[in-house]
Amino acid sequence: MSLESELREEKVAHLDLSGFAQVESGATVRMALAQLRAERQNVCLVTQDGQLRGIFTDRDVLRKVVNSPASLDVPIDQVMTANPITVHPDSSALDALHLMDENHFRNLPAVDEQGKIVGNMTHQAVIAYLAARYPEQVLNRPPQSDQFPRKPEGG
Repeated sequence: MSLESELREEKVAHLDLSGFAQVESGATVRMALAQLRAERQNVCLVTQDGQLRGIFTDRDVLRKVVNSPASLDVPIDQVMTANPITVHPDSSALDALHLMDENHFRNLPAVDEQGKIVGNMTHQAVIAYLAARYPEQVLNRPPQSDQFPRKPEGG
């Protein structure tokens, strides 16, 4: 089975989608940043009544907050990306990767039919899936792709 066909068959819901923080709409940017720091994440999903309303990423911090200290005390709703593009948990990992590539996303919220947040799809989630599935090929890569060992491992 090829890597492409395997990713086509693998569902987004089967990947590790845990890489996100979450705040309620109306929270200040300062509160969202504190949540990001506390959870050691780089993306914050903004919700209202349990539904996804927006996404706030480290890129938003760099583009909208760093040069404007006054924005720390405004509601997150003013600096987040409202109504972000999402992926369904039953979508294939390959389709989600294509969506991320086409839109230059590093984070893609996964949301079910009821609008409930299932998680956050990242490239790292796919790498972790592949590393678990093919540990020898993924984890034993040399630092430089043209570098090959002179003798077998352990020899």
